[in-house]
Amino acid sequence: MRAQSVIRTAGLGLIGLVVLVWTLLPLYHMLLMSVTSTENLFSGSYVPQQLTFENFGMVFNQDHFFLRHFWRQLFNSLFVALTSVVIVLAIGTMASYVIGRMRPRWGNWVSNAALITYVIPASFLAIPFYEIISTYNLLDNLWALVFATVTFATPYAIWIFRQYADSSIPRELDEAAEIDGASVRQIFLRIYLPLMTPVLVAVGTYTLLLSWNEYLYAFLLLSTETKVTLPVAMGFFLATDDAPWNVLMATALVYAVPPAILYYVVRRYMITGLTSGGVKG
Repeated sequence: MRAQSVIRTAGLGLIGLVVLVWTLLPLYHMLLMSVTSTENLFSGSYVPQQLTFENFGMVFNQDHFFLRHFWRQLFNSLFVALTSVVIVLAIGTMASYVIGRMRPRWGNWVSNAALITYVIPASFLAIPFYEIISTYNLLDNLWALVFATVTFATPYAIWIFRQYADSSIPRELDEAAEIDGASVRQIFLRIYLPLMTPVLVAVGTYTLLLSWNEYLYAFLLLSTETKVTLPVAMGFFLATDDAPWNVLMATALVYAVPPAILYYVVRRYMITGLTSGGVKG
């Protein structure tokens, strides 16, 4: 039995090592290309021949044709992400409170209907969504991308909020507050929201990452160079036959740093928020 346990552990460790290498190899190539000069870009070496940080300087100084509006495009991504987070959290918490705590007759129907939206892939809804946005004259407007993100993130947020509240926040707290004369608004703001902190962070991070990495709807709904988000702007690098891969990889790394830092800062809340609602006590 001990030998079998050792073999099983070694096998799992080997699988984990393969998955780790498979995951980190593309990131290593990104880092390698970002610190490589154009002359040595296709040398075929897996070790940098001569380190250079000029590519990052070009990004920060907007010193490239495709980076003329880098900071503006980064701001666009930040605006869409943060605005989407605020709207999703606002709608999700209020909807989950009404459905889970006030229990209207149509509550379960609304909750289930929201989840049904995930049956259809988001890519299939791109053209209908484009038509709707065009009807309301919101094309090439950052709010169009905000609405797209909110549309696809809110059903998941409502479901997670409701599961977490049902399993982790006793209804007796609401009843005790009602006896003390608290209004629905006071219960929501002073009891419900503070106790939802872990799942608020988890869903907020999920929404931010979803918006931060969105490409299809950003490419479809935004067109002006100063209006697009950075993922779409990075796609412009591939419009030429001689793409500056080293500058593109430097831009991608810079863009990947904020969400990576955010995730590692809030990862404890992510785990708590996404798992606490999984088992009802």
